[in-house]
Amino acid sequence: MHHFASLVKTLSNSTKTNEKLEALSNYFATAEEKDKAWVLALFSGRRPKRAVTSTQLKNWCIQQTGLSDWLFEECYHTVGDLAETIALLLPEPTHKAVAQPLYYWLERLLQLEKAEEADKQAFIRQTWDELQRSERFVFNKLITGGFRIGVSQSMMVNALAKTYDIPAATLSHLISGSWDPRNTLLSDLLNAENAQTDNSKPYPFYLAYALEGGADNLGAPAEWNAEWKWDGIRGQLIKRNEEMFVWSRGEELITEKFPEFTPLLPLLPNGTVIDGEILTFDSDQGRPLPFQALQTRIGRKNVTKNNCRKPR
Repeated sequence: MHHFASLVKTLSNSTKTNEKLEALSNYFATAEEKDKAWVLALFSGRRPKRAVTSTQLKNWCIQQTGLSDWLFEECYHTVGDLAETIALLLPEPTHKAVAQPLYYWLERLLQLEKAEEADKQAFIRQTWDELQRSERFVFNKLITGGFRIGVSQSMMVNALAKTYDIPAATLSHLISGSWDPRNTLLSDLLNAENAQTDNSKPYPFYLAYALEGGADNLGAPAEWNAEWKWDGIRGQLIKRNEEMFVWSRGEELITEKFPEFTPLLPLLPNGTVIDGEILTFDSDQGRPLPFQALQTRIGRKNVTKNNCRKPR
């Protein structure tokens, strides 16, 4: 935990991209193997579900510090971050914790998901009483899931590319898809042979980015190509080894939510990848429907024929 807390402090205090890249690269070069996968998961949107609510954390902190509710709220309002507020208010630890890696604390937090509230409280308060302030702050962040320290997916990719000497484009593909840091090592993800055995693995999405310079740098407007910005779900359809998969941009496998694509299976050759926007379409009006038409589909666990539209 101390190693990860040091990384978070460096990333939070730095405004320079190169310093953040160097810190991330050094971490991946020296951290425990199981911790590496967890850090990649935390900073790429694969955070575990919260097992403890903000209200519970607030109440347990008030009990442990003896503060009044209004004084805690005043402190929270001044600091602006629950995890940091609690880390600052808690008294100095009375017990010295045995140094544990990051994955130990994350797996313990995951075990709390179905625990009774009394057991959750006992574990959280005991941990607060053992960790140093900087480690408490990170521990609280792990609970609340609020890491906002300016680390993008592309920065993570570039740091890993620097550490392992793998081209960034290749690495983006290797770490994509559905994987669980509880049973996946970073070395497994970076193994190209493992990636080839996963028929479902998506590619990095082809995204548009804001211009860094003026529009004049793009050449004559007569030579430009423009396309509509459709309001749907960004998706990637893949066919490999006679199987078809549909991924969302958030790297969630959503094949079963769109059975309309099933007729394409015998029509597309193996190796086909289609990256684009999933839309509902009004064939009578000859135009896409509003995004709201897709919202009910996203939330459905089971999609029946009555919920489907013919693909266009």
